[in-house]
Amino acid sequence: MTALPSVSELAGLAARLGRRIQLMEVCGTHTMSAFRSGLRSLLPENVALLSGPGCPVCVTPNHFIDRAVQLATAPDTVVTTFGDMMRVPGSHASLEKARAQGAAVKVVYSPLDALEEARRHPELKVVFLGVGFETTAPTTAWAVQEARRSVPNFSVLCAHKTMPEAMAALLRSGEVRIDGFLCPGHVSVVIGAGAYRGLVEEFGIPCVITGFEGGDMVRGIEMALRQVVEGRAEVEIQYTRSVTWEGNARARAALADVFEEDDAEWRGLGMIPRSGLKIRHAYAGQDADRVFAAVPRQPPVEPAGCRCGDVLRGAIAPPQCPLFRKICTPANPVGACMVSSEGTCAAYYKYQ
Repeated sequence: MTALPSVSELAGLAARLGRRIQLMEVCGTHTMSAFRSGLRSLLPENVALLSGPGCPVCVTPNHFIDRAVQLATAPDTVVTTFGDMMRVPGSHASLEKARAQGAAVKVVYSPLDALEEARRHPELKVVFLGVGFETTAPTTAWAVQEARRSVPNFSVLCAHKTMPEAMAALLRSGEVRIDGFLCPGHVSVVIGAGAYRGLVEEFGIPCVITGFEGGDMVRGIEMALRQVVEGRAEVEIQYTRSVTWEGNARARAALADVFEEDDAEWRGLGMIPRSGLKIRHAYAGQDADRVFAAVPRQPPVEPAGCRCGDVLRGAIAPPQCPLFRKICTPANPVGACMVSSEGTCAAYYKYQ
């Protein structure tokens, strides 16, 4: 087994450049691991970890929460969702508050649980909230395929997003200098290392797919720094025990069958072309946007003073938001970044 690089080795690499290096992790699990392990405090002074849009709950815009609340109050309809979506504030209410007021909302542990709920209650329209990156989208795809075969009262309100285009959007904006990416491990298990080739070719930026233990992250940082020092820009896999160049063929096939690329709105990043997954017309009966097209939409309202979007872009750290710890806390979240267990604000609140 290769020995992990020491902190002094990282410092030696960083010193050879003589400038500040900013590496962005775009995975909420990386964000939490870096805080929990104390890694940030051990890095050389001129090496900084930026937290990017790696929390799927956090990047889901207000209008999606508002739509979910609307559908939960529709007749003979129940909305099913992962638990981390319950407390995310919408324009006027979270799903948790809506349920307390009588809306039909049920927490499930997977899309298959939601599918089973629809099987047990054919008299109801069961809607599953499809939120997440390429990690969770394949299970949603499988549920949609199964629903078309045998569960006609099941549909998905889809907000699935894909990570490489968001990373490219951050680089194109130029708002924050990014010297390299620690690419998300779970996402990369599905899409494969080859999915980041375009980033390297277009922007000349190092991309290192990294695991989630403290040791994984130290090695990933060392690999990224070494690329910068040597003037290289490549896709490298630190997380070799789980990630291949091609990814998971069966999962990718399910995604291709059920979804097509679509423009998607990201909280803090705006509309990003081809960064979302839209349910194909062949599965229109399982697409809640089509099933409930007659239910009128309401314009979203953003919370005053919340800078969650700036945090998601890496433009500011959570303590720079005027609401952080004062008004916005885990007990009283104003923005989504304080709600999710993978949210950057939640990580800062808990560990720093």
